[in-house]
Amino acid sequence: MSVDRTEVADRGEDDAVSTLAASAGVPYYPVAPGVRLNVRSGPGTSYPIIKVLPEGTRVAIYCQRPGTSVTGPYGTSTIWDNIANGEYVSDAYVRTGSDGYIRPRCS
Repeated sequence: MSVDRTEVADRGEDDAVSTLAASAGVPYYPVAPGVRLNVRSGPGTSYPIIKVLPEGTRVAIYCQRPGTSVTGPYGTSTIWDNIANGEYVSDAYVRTGSDGYIRPRCS
C-alpha cells in the first residue's frame, strides 16, 4: 500500500523543492484529500520509504515511469511520478486529470 499514517515529512525540504519547481515552471498537482503519501526511492512499493508527505500537499511532477501497480483514490495505475531527485510517488494518489502519462518518461 502507498499510504503510511505514522511518519511526518520535514517541511523545510518541501519548501526548497517547491521553490525550485516554481522557478522551472513545472505545474503542481494535489495529492488525494486526507492522504499522507509515502515517497519512495524508486518506482514501486518494494523501494524503501524515504519520507511521507503531509495531507494537503501539492507535488511537482518532473517525469514519470512505469512501476508496480497501485490502487488509490484515482484508480489503479502503474505510473510513478518523480517529484524530486530519487523521489517517487504512485500516480494513483495524485490528481493529474489523466489516467495516462502527463509528463515525459524518466530516463
